[in-house]
Amino acid sequence: MTARLALAALSLLALAALQAAAQEPPRAPEPGSLTGQLLVATQAIREPRFARTVIFMVRHDETGAFGVIVNRPVGDSPLAALLEGLGLEHEGVTGRVRVHFGGPVEARRGFVLHTLDWKGRGTVSVDGVIGMTTSPEIFRALAAGQGPKRHLFALGYAGWAPGQLEAEVGRGSWVSAPPDEALVFDDDAATKWQRATDKQVIRL
Repeated sequence: MTARLALAALSLLALAALQAAAQEPPRAPEPGSLTGQLLVATQAIREPRFARTVIFMVRHDETGAFGVIVNRPVGDSPLAALLEGLGLEHEGVTGRVRVHFGGPVEARRGFVLHTLDWKGRGTVSVDGVIGMTTSPEIFRALAAGQGPKRHLFALGYAGWAPGQLEAEVGRGSWVSAPPDEALVFDDDAATKWQRATDKQVIRL
């Protein structure tokens, strides 16, 4: 099996998991919450999985934190193959889906970040502009030309226990930056870290 086919197969496994992965709707962000913000690794982080990463924060509250890395593309898969693996109509479907490394936790589980011009079963709004869908119907919508304007499919996520992220931020491992739809979804992954770093919030 080629590396690309292996990647496609892994994507299918993740999409199958999406069918059973209903996400609890997020609550309103708490004071100091990074929900909906960009979390940007500083030069202090040397760990290869997180060095120079940009993470879109889906949730940050007293229960912990959860986000998806948006600047680590690892390959792509034919959209038709994804639909076929889900038992959905795929004849005549063209196009490909870029796959990202979303983080080291549950690496076979998939998450789709997207603009909220489209909503489906399992879609939750993170910040009123960007949402996350946990149902593979989003790929059927994309195949029909009726999906969201912009989307990002990732395998795995980054997660923190209660208080863990706050401690890492306090040590200077991370800075935050305001949300940016273009930065999250565009294909220029090589410049995302620098662009996000330039947007960082300076806390006095």
